[in-house]
Amino acid sequence: MENRPRRMFRASPMLVASLLLTLAAAWPVGMAAAAEKAIPAEKNPPGDIPDTQVFIDYVAPQGFTLKVPEGWARSDKSDGASFVDKLDGVVVAVSKADAAPSVASVKAKYIPELEKLERAVKVSAVKPAKLPAGAAIRVVYTSNSEPNAVTNKQVRLENERYLYFSDGKLVTLEFYAPKGADNVDQWQLMSKSFRWK
Repeated sequence: MENRPRRMFRASPMLVASLLLTLAAAWPVGMAAAAEKAIPAEKNPPGDIPDTQVFIDYVAPQGFTLKVPEGWARSDKSDGASFVDKLDGVVVAVSKADAAPSVASVKAKYIPELEKLERAVKVSAVKPAKLPAGAAIRVVYTSNSEPNAVTNKQVRLENERYLYFSDGKLVTLEFYAPKGADNVDQWQLMSKSFRWK
């Protein structure tokens, strides 16, 4: 399965101009994704992060830190980075925003765009989250993966996104893994480790 680098190019829904550029670039994908049906989750999904996994500090030049799994393939971008191991991933991206997101604004603006840009999205929760770095918005959803470049196979994924805001910056921290994989503790560890510098 590919490393889903497309996730690094998502724009914040808070910036209309940036969002329109993203939609224009992704329009054919968005059209196909809107009609795509959710594929069944695997019965014994891979993707559990081992309890013995070591986490290291990632210090972002954009002004924040968080713990990420040691040994995962890292790809740096101008707005953040991704860390991928097989079917699991951590993606972090920074954009400008005029105000902190709220549950209402995320439901009204962010979710509709997410549903256009991702494949067969089904959102199960949009909630406020109290974390050591401050207030955030947590979005929980499932989606289809991108087709494997060789086999064309897709996997049903579970995703969590945390939206952190401070001083005009919006950081989106995303976790994904095959649906049914047990990563609750590891995702909590990483989301709670986020700190503004």
